[in-house]
Formats: sequence, structure tokens, C-alpha cells
Amino acid sequence: MTALEIQNYFETIKNLILEYSPKFVVAILILLIGLWATSFITKAAKKLMVSRNVELTLSNFIGNLIFWTLRILLFVTVISKLGIETSAFVTILGAAGLAIGLSLQGSLSNFAGGILIILFKPFRLGDFIEAQGVLGTVKDIKIFSTVITSPDNKQIIIPNAALSNGVITNYTVNGIRRVDLILSVDYTTDLQLAKSTIETVLKSIPEVLNEPEAAVFITNLATSSIDFAVRPFTLTDNYWKVKSDVLEKTKQAFDQVGIEIPYPHQVEIHKE
Repeated sequence: MTALEIQNYFETIKNLILEYSPKFVVAILILLIGLWATSFITKAAKKLMVSRNVELTLSNFIGNLIFWTLRILLFVTVISKLGIETSAFVTILGAAGLAIGLSLQGSLSNFAGGILIILFKPFRLGDFIEAQGVLGTVKDIKIFSTVITSPDNKQIIIPNAALSNGVITNYTVNGIRRVDLILSVDYTTDLQLAKSTIETVLKSIPEVLNEPEAAVFITNLATSSIDFAVRPFTLTDNYWKVKSDVLEKTKQAFDQVGIEIPYPHQVEIHKE
């Protein structure tokens, strides 16, 4: 390479730097300001929706849509400031979007599922639900998936398409739950005494509701026991406490009145 060619090479680089440096600086400034503005506008929109009493689930979902829409617009703006032809870029982006859309039909189904969940509200944030074979509390409803925390504090992410098309059991929506228990007594037991003892226990637990009224009745004559179905109602938040209290206090009450709960006995046989 001759000295003249080297000089022309460096001159070309110099001209390119002088030409694109201002554009690059402006693009960086737009990017930094845009990133801040995107977060600020998204947070402001969520606060506005909360102040207007828009449901938290819906406000979070709309906030996510606003966030990603603004990010895409920011990306296009930065590209155009760098001197890249926007119309050609949009055409390429559209073609790429079509190809990606065809390959990501599942993601589009998840997006549609998220819209259905928001519109029809089978559950809301904080609800305790059972769906797709898992139990847990709804922590977040995102564009493509729903985040659930299980009772043992595991994070479970369920695609919205599967969630919106499957069976959902919402334990929270009605505000109260029925605790279903089976308590067994020996065949030699005075049944009226056993029933009245259970009813007394239920009345002694403050969290058990008077309405709907708790039910206590014989449900089965088993091989070695008579089984009582015990069905008190309580507020959803008190479900596990009431279940534990009924079992504990019934056992204590049975012991006091001499009612035995059947259990396997081991008999020792002594050989002479």
C-alpha cells in the first residue's frame, strides 16, 4: 500500500468519524433519555390507573404493554438517528416479525390467553387457585404467563394459553371455604355423645362461621370404625387454622368423655 493510499484511507476514516460522531452522540443521548422516560411513563401510567381505582391486575398488564411499546418506538428512533433508513428498517422488521410470529404461535396464544384472563377475570392478584395440576397464590399476571407461589414457597410459572383454556379452581373468590374432615369413632361409641361433642368443639372455635351452619353427620360404616363427616365454614384466610383446631380440640374432647378413635392394635402372642 502506497503512502497516498494510506493517507486516503485515514482521510476516509476521519470524514466518517466527523460525519457520524454527532449522530452517534445524539443517538446515545436519545437512548439514555428514552430508557429513563420509558420507565417514568410506565410508572406514572400505573399510578394514574391505581388512583382511578383500576384493578391492579389490569393496571399491571396495561403497564407492561405501554413499557414494551415505548421500548420498540425508542429502538426505531435511535436507529433512524444513526442514519439507517427507517422505511427499509421497518420493512425488514415487518418481514422478520411475520417470520417470528409464524414460529412463535405458542407465544401469540399465550398473549391472547393473557388478554382473556384480564377481560374475564377468573382470578386476580392474591387469589389462591388450583390450575394445571398446581396450587398456589397468584403473584403476577404477565403478558405471556402467570406467576404463582405454592404453599411451600415455590415459584410456578404457567403459560397463559394453557391457563385460560384449562380448568381453574378459585378458592378465594367467594370469601369463605368449607373445611371437609372425616372423624372416626369406635363401634362401641355412643353416637349421640360423639356428635354432640364434635358440635360443641365447633362452637368453641371463634373462626367457625355460624352461617352457613356447620354440618356433622355419619358418612360411612367402615370395617373398624364409624365415620363422621365434619363440615364447618370459615373465612378463606382461616382455612388451615380451623382445620388444625378442629382436629386438635376434637381429640382432646374425645379423650375427656372416653371416646376412642380407632387405630391398628398390635397383639403379642407368647409361645409356651
